[in-house]
Amino acid sequence: MINDIDRSIIQATQTGLPLTSRPYHTIAEQLNLTVDEVMERLQKMLDEGIIRRIGVVPNHYALGYRYNGMTVWDVPDEQIDYLGKTVGALKFVSHCYHRPRHLPEWPYNLFAMVHGKTQTQVEQQSQQIATLLGKYNRDHKILYSTRILKKTGLRI
Repeated sequence: MINDIDRSIIQATQTGLPLTSRPYHTIAEQLNLTVDEVMERLQKMLDEGIIRRIGVVPNHYALGYRYNGMTVWDVPDEQIDYLGKTVGALKFVSHCYHRPRHLPEWPYNLFAMVHGKTQTQVEQQSQQIATLLGKYNRDHKILYSTRILKKTGLRI
């Protein structure tokens, strides 16, 4: 359960942090709280699983990255944790995760999102992943975004 103060913090941040140099200070001022209290309560909500994460959700298109490719990989299941961490650590991979296969139509179990200003750049990044995966890369594809999906977080 959340109390009224936690609810007010969630409501103040649910559409994003204020675009100021000190967003937690701005929230604290709006809610008549101390900055420490805002940060401690957010950390407690994270620790308790009330909120999952606090992170940046960039608009890649607005930043000039017109080619957004979800690279999908067929790798051995027994290597998925190691390979996922390795691929996810690449600077150009924005997120990487394990998904179930749907055989026989869909053999892919490792997904890694990459962004580029050109299709060639995305293809080069995909090739770098392929090289990194080496013998574990049994097959892969690049699925390009065709539209922007609205991303939202927790809403109260």
